[in-house]
Amino acid sequence: MSRESSRHGATIKNTYIDVGADTQEGYAISKKSRALAKKAVGNETPEDRVKQRCSIAVGDFAMADLMRFNHHPISAILEALKTGAPIITDIRMVQVGIQKKGHTSEVLCALDFGADIVRREGITRSSAGFIALRERLPGAIVVIGNAPSALLSLCAMVREGVRPAAIIGAPVGFVNAAESKEVLRMLDIPSISSEGTRGGTPVAVAAVNECITMYIEGSGHAGPGHRL
Repeated sequence: MSRESSRHGATIKNTYIDVGADTQEGYAISKKSRALAKKAVGNETPEDRVKQRCSIAVGDFAMADLMRFNHHPISAILEALKTGAPIITDIRMVQVGIQKKGHTSEVLCALDFGADIVRREGITRSSAGFIALRERLPGAIVVIGNAPSALLSLCAMVREGVRPAAIIGAPVGFVNAAESKEVLRMLDIPSISSEGTRGGTPVAVAAVNECITMYIEGSGHAGPGHRL
């Protein structure tokens, strides 16, 4: 695990802002949750921060031990956010959950693309969507929280030379979820993933939103009242 706060061009403070805390009560809950997570998980690296947020998202600090970081994904995501690269998700819940404030990246859902491929090939809608979005994948941030089939299709495209900036792969379930994430970790591409069958929309959204929070911190675009 890299200490990305001092390498790969990323300077990241171990402070925290909650861009989504719009009320005093929400701010207080977020602050308390983060304090508990810092104590349980640690707070030394950017990876620790992603682990904290993923643990909070599922209400279980054991989640921290299941998170995997390959090929410096946090730095890759921060650089992609700087350029306004698109964020492409597998399902609507992931798309809706991603923080829209503080960055210029368009957040797309694969389900809005590839209907003709579904009819022709009979594959899942999320897989078809990523195939249809092939030309938009280079340099994009991909966030998969539900569909192992979509992650496997994406991994196949990476093997063929398609290069997203980074992939967050956290599909959940007992059919191909663990296997698809193992395939992802074998690729020479920046990725954040969860080990085994656990994961899901909350984990995927938490991982990308924490990266967005770090980006906002670094850019100085956080408004007053958000800093914890």
